[in-house]
Amino acid sequence: MCSGSRCPLKCDGSHGISRRDFLRGSAGVAAASVLLGGCGSMMTEPGAAASPILPCGPASRCTPKLRAAFVRRQEEYGMLWPGAVYDGQAARAMYTEKITATAERLGASLDMRPEPIYSLAEAEAWIADAENAKADGLFLVVLDRQKHAWPTAQKVAASPIPSICYSPLGTSFTTNTIHLAETTGNVVYSTNDFDQAAYGMKMLCAAAKMRAARCVVIKGAQRTEGVLGDLGIALQYVPAGTFIEQYNRTPDSADILAMADDYMRRARRITGATRQDVINGVKSYYVAGEILKAEQADAITMDCLGALGKIDVSLPCIAWSRMNDDGIPAACEADLGAVACHIMTQYLLDRPGFQQDPVADTADDTLIGAHCSCPTRLSGFDGPCEPFDLMHHHGWRDAVPRTLWRPGQAVTCVDVLPPGTGENPGPQSIVLASVGHVCENMDVPPSGGCVVSVKVKFDSPQEVLSFPGFHQLFLYGDYVHELEDFCRLCNLKAQVV
Repeated sequence: MCSGSRCPLKCDGSHGISRRDFLRGSAGVAAASVLLGGCGSMMTEPGAAASPILPCGPASRCTPKLRAAFVRRQEEYGMLWPGAVYDGQAARAMYTEKITATAERLGASLDMRPEPIYSLAEAEAWIADAENAKADGLFLVVLDRQKHAWPTAQKVAASPIPSICYSPLGTSFTTNTIHLAETTGNVVYSTNDFDQAAYGMKMLCAAAKMRAARCVVIKGAQRTEGVLGDLGIALQYVPAGTFIEQYNRTPDSADILAMADDYMRRARRITGATRQDVINGVKSYYVAGEILKAEQADAITMDCLGALGKIDVSLPCIAWSRMNDDGIPAACEADLGAVACHIMTQYLLDRPGFQQDPVADTADDTLIGAHCSCPTRLSGFDGPCEPFDLMHHHGWRDAVPRTLWRPGQAVTCVDVLPPGTGENPGPQSIVLASVGHVCENMDVPPSGGCVVSVKVKFDSPQEVLSFPGFHQLFLYGDYVHELEDFCRLCNLKAQVV
């Protein structure tokens, strides 16, 4: 299992993800195919595209605006908690340095109040100024348990701005925190472990980027616009013919050929799929990039089977796999809940997820996640790639990277159910989350279905035949608590399955 810390963000100047305490296990899976000679290490880094595609939407340009302040009495602590033993000046200097460094790593704009908040009137003025400035998040460090300190925290929590209250040990009793424990729009971290506070800042930034994100939805024959419920994600619908026309006029460029050959070189095995199949799939990567650029979008989803299933244009399985590896949310089948889930987890956890169709196995009460587009950088965008095979899609066409998951690896299953849908008729988005571990990579064939089929045993007693959700994401790591906190911060309904 992952480490006991509930924070996936490092505070020591290194990259944002610290939960790398993953179980190592054999990822080898027997397959009735020819093992390629001289293909190099299965963990080899992918060759860089000469012109890699990038997110082009407002989220990619978003600089979250954070307001931070300390609150305490102006006089000495004396006998009252945290007491004369607590060096408030040293604590303020230390946390100022940590907050500033964390904001810099997150790419956030930080406005730190130069002096602590010394009265409730000062607190009210600070909050009002932040609201007028349309700040994306408030970050309050409570350095006192007396007088106006916790009333200030309550006012911060009541603000419409998402907020984090950080209480180092000695600055609160449970009688202080109980009033804020279940408050939506605010999360309290009571600990000396600043990793949790840093994760709070990461949540504020991820929420700001999510609200700024624009997703292009390739579906149907009309251009329309929309917003994805309470998540705030802008939707730009583009006719499916746009993709097809762009694909048909895109030549097999040197970039496309180089990326296709790199996939073939790094594949553990190749079964069925030809070089031209891989080239055709990689072409979709660049086509999607052109559409992202034209629509100024951060994410993409497509009615791929409906638009391409009956014509001779490659399904974008490799393209979506590569885009998710690159940190560009890409969802199959124009599923808005799935693309929202990709956006949320990529911005929050810095890793791609595997969108899948859940299949129950009643022999061992497991769930098999099956689909034909799976990323390879499962440990994080800065991590190594997992080994993969290249195979045909289950429709016996095109080329699919069959990523091999590590047996024993902790896995979080997460699904976003937007409001006003059949699964969620209410006004508030629901986030389903559960945790388990990888059992094995299923071979397809002899089983039927999608070629990436990962068997997971979940910790909960949930009946697998009625496991809720569809097109959920599987993610490396245990992030249930982090997702619950994010839901509280963003006023989403968390449901642990």
